[in-house]
Formats: sequence, structure tokens, C-alpha cells
Amino acid sequence: MTPAPNAADPNQMRARRFAAGGPLRGRIRVPGDKSISHRSLMLSALAVGESRVTGLLEGEDVLATAAAMRAMGADIERIAPAGDGEAEWRIHGVGVGALLQPTQALDMGNSGTSTRLLMGLVAAHPITACFVGDASLSKRPMGRVIDPLSLMGAEFTASPGGRLPLMMRGAAPAVPITYRLPVASAQVKSAVLLAGLNTPGTTTVIEPIPTRDHSERMLRGFGADLSVEVEPDGTRIITLRGEAQFRPQTIAVPGDPSSAAFFVTAALLVPGSDLVVENVGLNPTRAGLFDVLRQMGGSIEEVNPREVGGEPVADLRVRHSTLTGIEVDPAIAPSMIDEFPILFVAAALAQGRTVTSGLDELRVKESDRLAVMAAALTAAGARVEERADGLVIDGTGGDPLRGGNNQRIATHLDHRIAMSMAVAGLASRDGVDVDDTRPIATSFPQFEALLDGLSQ
Repeated sequence: MTPAPNAADPNQMRARRFAAGGPLRGRIRVPGDKSISHRSLMLSALAVGESRVTGLLEGEDVLATAAAMRAMGADIERIAPAGDGEAEWRIHGVGVGALLQPTQALDMGNSGTSTRLLMGLVAAHPITACFVGDASLSKRPMGRVIDPLSLMGAEFTASPGGRLPLMMRGAAPAVPITYRLPVASAQVKSAVLLAGLNTPGTTTVIEPIPTRDHSERMLRGFGADLSVEVEPDGTRIITLRGEAQFRPQTIAVPGDPSSAAFFVTAALLVPGSDLVVENVGLNPTRAGLFDVLRQMGGSIEEVNPREVGGEPVADLRVRHSTLTGIEVDPAIAPSMIDEFPILFVAAALAQGRTVTSGLDELRVKESDRLAVMAAALTAAGARVEERADGLVIDGTGGDPLRGGNNQRIATHLDHRIAMSMAVAGLASRDGVDVDDTRPIATSFPQFEALLDGLSQ
């Protein structure tokens, strides 16, 4: 698994071949949860006093959030670790309603989460902000956040299609709303709730299909008056009373289940593997992939289950397994929406057929993940049928994929495509060439080094 010759040039695409090595054995720890890391910085910046965060994911997406909060007045400092310890981040917040006018555009890089959640924060402040991003982020629609925030009084001037670059002016005071989510989206829900923090009265979000609940858990932890009522049909009604006063917190961020997913899947697919992934967050609104892989026959054991900062955590022991294709219940999609690319890789090596549906959301991620993964896996020798809202994959029965046949897989600046096809390379005869590994740094800077260390 050696880098391509141009890997040292930061101005070029960094292509790389990933090929089969030995079994994945030992113990690893993945970076902190990206969703929790974003929210830790944002909410700490709204508390009066010093919050401390350990385990923060130091990928480019989260660093974009840190830079934006600094630009709006928060004092954020990284304290380097002593020896092999974890870095500590110290955040001195400005208080709810006290964000400052940024003096330049807020560069979101590749981070859709940063963009949509920060739009929510700005919406209820008397400031104007310009959001810009890279080529990939600038293709992603923001209308689903613009719509409810406009109802609250924010004003927007966006690029065609509701895309970045985007200028917005917050409202002071904003107007509380009751908003029923038209699509299952934790980002839209969170944007509305964050706008509600500095809005007089009660803001309500009605969520017909439950999505990840990190925002609700953390908002309560910081002192927000937030309640959740669950209807008999599973609909969640989330009510937030505005003009909150936040208390500083000490937060230990658990390992990101989305990052753990690549190593869990790789260990299931590579013969002889027996791997422990430590400190994985297992919030039930995030851990759907592990349940699906178990349904397919994967050996994934939870060791030392515990609670860290209100979030369920465990070490995962994963052993090579024979997987069987299944029809994935579309109701589970919100709890594993970011993990479908790597599930598609597992399905490509399972026995029989795997059917997925209800995945329209994947077409508006960093890339059109249905089309891109269908093309990538087909190029690597898998049998894939692309449908409007999902993929149908006929697995190899455990035999290795053919591999890339010297064809570079186009990742379209999507970090999860790059990492998923890296894992596919480990389970192939001839290896898989990924056209650009640079986007991996947005969420998992240590990915290649960890993978190299395990599969020697």
C-alpha cells in the first residue's frame, strides 16, 4: 500500500493504491465524534466562562467551526498534550445572543454541518455573515435550512439553487416558530433549535422520523430549557424555550462511530482479522450500521459498555465474518446515513443480494453517493444496480473483489467515498486506486496511518 509518486505534492490530487495486506489485529482508537465535536465548540462559545473539551476531532471540518466561532468573538485555545495524552481545547464563550459581527467571510471548507448549524446560530443575532466553501460544498443545497430560518426572520442572498457563496442577515429579535421537518435531517433540526436559543418564546421542531439527537442532549447539558415528547407513532416534538443562559461544561468527546465504521467493516471482510476499536460512541440515533452488519452475520461484540458525557460508549471487538445480504429497512437510514458507502462495500462481498431504499438524502451529500458508489464498486468488479433511492448489490460470496484494473476511482472530493474504496482495496485481488485521498483530512486525518499500521 504505497503512495503514488505525486503524493508529496500538496497542489496535486493525491492518488493512492490500496491493496490486500495481512489480517487487521490489535487495538485502535478512532478520532472524536465529528457531530459532537462541532456542537461542543458552538455551544461552549455561547456559554459565559471557560469550557474544556478533550477528544475533539481535529479534522478540517471541525477546525472550520472553531475558526468561525473565533471570528464571532469566542476565545478558543488548543492546549498541546503532554506525552501521549490528548489535547485539551479551552473555550471562553461570549454568551447566548452576544456573537460579534465577523469581519470577513466565514470559510466552511467542505463542512456542510458547520455551514447549516452556524446559519442557525447567526439567524437570531443582529449580525451579517457571508458563508463560503470549497467546490464540493458550494454544490450542496442550503434551501432546507434557509426556509425555516427565513420564517424566523433571517434574510438570505444565496447563489443560484440556494447554494454558497451565501450572505445572511440575522434577526433581532427572531420570531419563534413551530416547524415540521419535511425531510429527516439532524442538521435542519439543529439549525432551528440553535436559532431558538436567542429567540423570545418557544421554538418547536416536529420530527416525524427520528434523527441523531446530539443537539438535544448537549443543549440540555449546557442549560437550555428543552423537552422532547414522543407521540405513539414515533414522531418527536422538541420544544425549546428561548433566551437561554448557558453554563460552561467539561466535555469528553467519544470516538466517532462513522470513523469506526471503516475499520469495523474492514475487519469483518479481511480473513483472519480480530480487531478492537476502543471508545466508540454508540448513541442509538447513530449506531444503525453496527446493527445492520450484525443482521448480515457480522461478529461485533460490545466490550466494557459505559456512559461518557451522557452518551453511550463501548469498545467494539470485531472478527472476520461471513456476511449474508439482506434487505435493509429504510426506517434505519437516519441512524446510519453517513455509513451507507461503507455498507455498500460490505454488501459487495456478502453472500447473496443486499437491497437498500429510501436513500434520496445520499444524492445531496458531499457527492451523489448513490451514483458515485455504484460507479466505484462496479469499476472494482462488484455487481451493482443503481435505483432512484438506493442500490441493489449482488455480493461475491466472500471472494475478493477483482480490484480497480488500473482504473482510478473517482471520489468527487468526498472523504467517505475515498475511505470506503480504500477498504474495498483491502478486500480485492488487484488493489483499488483512489484518485485523491486529500479529502479524508476533513474528518479523519489519521485514517491512512491507522490503516497502514494494521494491515502490514
